[in-house]
This record gives sequence, structure tokens and C-alpha cells, in this order.
Amino acid sequence: MILNIVLIGDSGHSKVITDCINSMTDYKVVAKLDDKHCKKNLLNGIIKGPLALFEEIRNEFTAKTIICIGGNDIRKNIVERLKLTENDYISIVHNNAKISDSAIIGVGTVVMPGVIINADAIVGNHVIINSNSVIEHDCIVEDFVHVSPGSIITGGVIIGEGSHIGAGSTIIPLKSVGKWSIVGAGSVIVTDIEDRVTAVGVPGKVIKREGL
Repeated sequence: MILNIVLIGDSGHSKVITDCINSMTDYKVVAKLDDKHCKKNLLNGIIKGPLALFEEIRNEFTAKTIICIGGNDIRKNIVERLKLTENDYISIVHNNAKISDSAIIGVGTVVMPGVIINADAIVGNHVIINSNSVIEHDCIVEDFVHVSPGSIITGGVIIGEGSHIGAGSTIIPLKSVGKWSIVGAGSVIVTDIEDRVTAVGVPGKVIKREGL
């Protein structure tokens, strides 16, 4: 049985998620909805149109949903706007990702090709784990986080809600990154990082606090 999926968002991140879905023979993208589209149209068998069409299309195809937008705050705002149940969302795990049987993956989360998620890791809802990243054992990655390509999250790390881990970053064991913080690309985090800050460098240091 084919499972129909409606994508919210039609940009670069949507293209990558579409590729992930196409790697799974029992899933099918039926629509990509984005307010950059003024009206409903059909392109290569996929419906495109504004988000206002969401309920109509979801009901027509009895489809599940995933939000394909890289911005963590925007994903959260859309989740709050749609007011769907967890059962209405689907998680996408690329066939080339390796997920431990003891790991937990939340709803609306996308795991890209080459990702490794090891034993007893917990990944929350509406998270992006991008290509070739590693989430080691006993990590907690909270809702709406984005882990960029090639990042290494070592054992026992906690990443707070909405934070963005830049490409190629490393976080050493048992450290934490606070909620809605940013870790710059290529950084090495060796101390705990507080909420709502930007940390960059090797070792990573806070260079900006929200509002400053």
C-alpha cells in the first residue's frame, strides 16, 4: 500500500526530503504546498499551491504530512498553525541512514542519507538530522533542532529545542547546547552552551547573545 505525503514547503530543503522519500518504495509525494505559489497547479504529477489548500488535499488523498522548511522557528510556527495530531505527521528516514534499534525518532523528523544514530539516542519531533551526521549513544536532541551536514554529536550530549548545529561541528561528550542557540560551522564545543546564544570556533566560544 502506498502512503501519500503532503510536503509543507517547496524550496531547497523540500528537494532533499523528496529525494529521501523517493528512496522509499511505499511512499509517494502528492503535493508541495508553499505560499510562494499563488494558485493550485500540477507539475510532474505533484500538486503545488498555497498552504490554504492543505486541508482539501490532505483529506482528498488521506495523506500524512511533513514540514520541509529548514528554519527551526518557522517549522515550529507552522506546527502551531496547523494544529495537527502527532499521528497526522510522518518521519522520513533515508534508506542509507543507520539507526540503532534502541534509538527513538520523533514525528515529523527527517534523517538524511549517511546519518548514524546510535544506541539509546532520543531525537525529538520535527528535527532535521542532515547528511552524514552522527548522533552518538544516549544523546537527546529536542524538538525543532537542525543538525547540519557532517556534524558529530558525541555520547550523552543534550541539544535544546530549536537549536542549529552548523555543518561539520563537533560537540564533545556529556556537554549541552541550550534552547534556540546556534553553533557555527566547524566549531568544537567543549563546554556547555547556554540558551539563545551563538557560539563559534575551536574551542567554541559565545560571540553573541540574543538581543545584543
